[in-house]
Amino acid sequence: MKRFWDDAAAVEAGTGFTIALDGKPLRLPGVGPVHLPTRPLAEAVAGEWRGAGGSKGGEMSLEEVPLTRLVATGLHRIAPDPAPSVDAIARYGESDLLCYRAEDRQLAAEQAAEWQPLLDWCAERHGAALRVTSGLMPVPQDPAALAALHRAVAAHTPLELSALGVAVPATGSLVLGLALSARRIDAVAAMRLATLDETHQEAFWGEDAEALARREGIAADLQLAARLFDLARAA
Repeated sequence: MKRFWDDAAAVEAGTGFTIALDGKPLRLPGVGPVHLPTRPLAEAVAGEWRGAGGSKGGEMSLEEVPLTRLVATGLHRIAPDPAPSVDAIARYGESDLLCYRAEDRQLAAEQAAEWQPLLDWCAERHGAALRVTSGLMPVPQDPAALAALHRAVAAHTPLELSALGVAVPATGSLVLGLALSARRIDAVAAMRLATLDETHQEAFWGEDAEALARREGIAADLQLAARLFDLARAA
């Protein structure tokens, strides 16, 4: 689409903030006027639109406004009925990456050292003690632990669920997603922990261009999710 505005700004609106393009409310398809809870989030979204497309009349792509797209998911797809999103995200606890240790002793020891502290944190913080196994065979989790994880996910706002909905599938770990949400870890640490297996293998077999490109995409997703967590809660 062509850029039809000169400037974008965050504007107070009731108990929150909206985005104005040349003084007119930004309206997203299926969402309508964008209503955001914090000024920092509104200013960040406005910043995306201020830079998108260059100058007035330039071609603008939605790829230029990734935060806006994540916000729109929270407002349009999740907010009207959060339950399906909560269920889908919480289901990752049934097969959380951190519960599956390698059969290779060296890698398994590294995983235990890096992952177990977060599983212990999850048990203490959310009352969800998850079982650990070796290899790829599924390990059944305690229903009480899964119910606790479901409650932890459900405690998030729609915007936070939008961020979790990116971070959890990207890492394959609900525990990592919850830790990122709680600021227990940052996006860089989440990426490192989610790719221990790959980086271990690369130490022996060398880097793979396709795998590196995929990890770059995951890293970008985690940075975006962490940014939305922070901005949605900022004073």
